[in-house]
Amino acid sequence: QVQLVESGGGLVQAGGSLRLSCAASGDTACISAMGWYRQAPGKERELVATLTNGGSTNYGDSVKGRFTISRDNAKNTVYLQTNSLKPEDTAAYYCYTRTQPPCRRYNYWGQGTQVTVSS
Repeated sequence: QVQLVESGGGLVQAGGSLRLSCAASGDTACISAMGWYRQAPGKERELVATLTNGGSTNYGDSVKGRFTISRDNAKNTVYLQTNSLKPEDTAAYYCYTRTQPPCRRYNYWGQGTQVTVSS
């Protein structure tokens, strides 16, 4: 199993920046990718960014050019640098990881960290 702990959310004015962190523990050797999703009230959870072990990234269309995902493998931590924040970025941000053999294939989620952008 993998445990995920997020930090770094908060309240920021439009145009500002935040850096989210997510530390993984447990079966980290089985991790194949890490990333972030977000969910605003009344909306479905949507992709923010993912990063595979091979270095491939995938960003949601609404954050391309503003958000950057990175990873410190030694610390088993993934980061999301959010710049030029907009009120529509307000959401709960969830860290995500998936595991592969020799562990079972499974998706794990963090507890979420709230990002609120004021206009």
